[in-house]
Amino acid sequence: MDNATIARKLNEYATYLEGEDSNLHRLRAYRRAAETVLAEPTPLSKILAEKGRAGLEELPGIGASLAYTIEGLIRTGAFRTLRPDGGHIDPERLLTSLPGVGRQLAHKLHERLGITTLEELERAAHEGRLAQAGVGPKRLRGLIDALAGRLRRSQVREPLQGEPSVAALLAIDEEYRHGAADQSMPVMTPSRFNPEHEPWLPMYVADREGWRFRAMFSNTALAHRLGKTHDWVVVSFHDGFHSSQRTIVTETRGDLRGRRVVRGRERECRAYYEKHAPTSLGLDGTA
Repeated sequence: MDNATIARKLNEYATYLEGEDSNLHRLRAYRRAAETVLAEPTPLSKILAEKGRAGLEELPGIGASLAYTIEGLIRTGAFRTLRPDGGHIDPERLLTSLPGVGRQLAHKLHERLGITTLEELERAAHEGRLAQAGVGPKRLRGLIDALAGRLRRSQVREPLQGEPSVAALLAIDEEYRHGAADQSMPVMTPSRFNPEHEPWLPMYVADREGWRFRAMFSNTALAHRLGKTHDWVVVSFHDGFHSSQRTIVTETRGDLRGRRVVRGRERECRAYYEKHAPTSLGLDGTA
């Protein structure tokens, strides 16, 4: 089983947990693990063969429980967890997590059309096959919209080729946070999660290594819920051909704990800090 398949399996389970209204930290752990696996250049099967489960636990964001799950995928192809449910995904419960899908419709979709995943449901919706389960035009439009939102949130993005270097991203992050701290940057008044309409969100634009960068603190619902609106920095970038973004955070676990880390590029961050350890601490000076 290759890394891409393992990442897909982890992400599918995260999508299932989202529909189950599960613990937010658990859901995020599976999503983060999927990103780590997809970004890892060494096949996890090779790591497991050479170092055992302990080798898997050395990867960023992969603890004992996730290492157990990944080992099971590699050795048997079965998705298993240490929890009582064993990682079993009930297709009909997954389908009922969507608005407008009750138990009766979920049963029809599963039994008549063989649908077991949200991806299969989306494909059937666009192919016009849901009419066989009694889905009318109005409900179909609602399902397509709901699926687009759910699957967009759960997508594991492969690392772009030719992204800015980790050094450049971390430099932009440091400049932004220092500028925010000394209030030397213009601030925006975000329309979301800002009931008092306060201008509080600093914005920073800079050019580096042929890229145009824009940095802002994360203003997402999750950042507000976890109190990370002044820690998570979203750095967008483009060079005229490619454009994307990365989120930079203060790591809270593992050998990078206390460091600023570019999510999805932890391996490169580790190499960067090994080379620049004396001078590349977090804003608060911790290692």
